[in-house]
Amino acid sequence: QVQLVESGGGLVQPGGSLRLSCVASGSIFSINAMGWYRHAPGKQRESVATITSGGRTNYADSVKGRFTISRDQTKNTVYLQMNSLQPEDTAVYYCKQSSKDSLWSNVRDYWGQGTQVTVSS
Repeated sequence: QVQLVESGGGLVQPGGSLRLSCVASGSIFSINAMGWYRHAPGKQRESVATITSGGRTNYADSVKGRFTISRDQTKNTVYLQMNSLQPEDTAVYYCKQSSKDSLWSNVRDYWGQGTQVTVSS
């Protein structure tokens, strides 16, 4: 089993910044990708940013140029630096990890419990 723990959410004014962290622990043999997703009230969950084991990143159009995903492989941690936050960024942000727990296992997706980000004046 893999556990993901997110932190760093909170209340911020428009134009402000937050940095989310997600630490993975448990049975991790190899990580294919990690990413951040968000779920706003009345909307479907959407992918915000992802990063592969090779370091390739992908961003939602709505956050390009404002958000940056990065990782520390030695700590099994992924970060999301969010700048120029806007009210429409308000959502619960979830961390996802796609990984194998052994050489012979299939890739599985694991999710964190989510952290609330509220952008409001």
